[in-house]
Amino acid sequence: MYLQHPTYYRDEYPQENQQGLTLKEKLVFSLAGIIVLGGVVIIARNMVRKRQADAEEGKTYVDGSAATLAKQLRMAFNNDGWLGTNMTALRETVTRIASKQVMRDVITSYQKLYNRSLLRDMESELQSSEYNEMLAIIAAKPERYTNGSSAQPLTAAQYQSWAARLKAAFEKSYGPIPGTDEAAIKAVFNEVPTQGAFVQVGVAYRMLYGRDLMADLKGELEFWEYGPYMQIITQKPK
Repeated sequence: MYLQHPTYYRDEYPQENQQGLTLKEKLVFSLAGIIVLGGVVIIARNMVRKRQADAEEGKTYVDGSAATLAKQLRMAFNNDGWLGTNMTALRETVTRIASKQVMRDVITSYQKLYNRSLLRDMESELQSSEYNEMLAIIAAKPERYTNGSSAQPLTAAQYQSWAARLKAAFEKSYGPIPGTDEAAIKAVFNEVPTQGAFVQVGVAYRMLYGRDLMADLKGELEFWEYGPYMQIITQKPK
């Protein structure tokens, strides 16, 4: 009987058992291999990032280094656990960055330390007026810092930067309520070195926005604020 039906054994034992793994089993094992390989890659990548972060952390002890500046920016965002960003600390840190090249180094260091984009964090942490102020500060910096005299000649870019920062300060809002960033105005007034430079800021302001700077200042500041603010300028050399 068995000899008359040679296909009996093939029917008794399906084709997949004769050939080893079924197609489904092959797919499952292939998928498992991909998942395992992906996990290994992720672990290896995280280990590399951890080593990079640790190496970069060691540079934060050097005052003025890109890593130190990056860490100070992150601390300004965190604001010691309080809501919002410490704008005074952020402004001071960005102002200390000597050049656009140093800024690029800071961006790179920030990515290594925190695996995050500095500019994206800045965009998410700040109001548009504050973000524009930071961009204006960076725009005025030279491409590269040249060691030597700290008294660098003022440029048109610097006047335009101060004008843009004042305009950003005027556009500050508190939710739906328009306001003024007095701290940002004071920071610009303290940076402008002379009365003549302040006049040039007004020229740049009119060129950029078609408006009179002094008129806008009077409109933005309370009458009891305007005098003390202008005194900062009038006490500077001509």
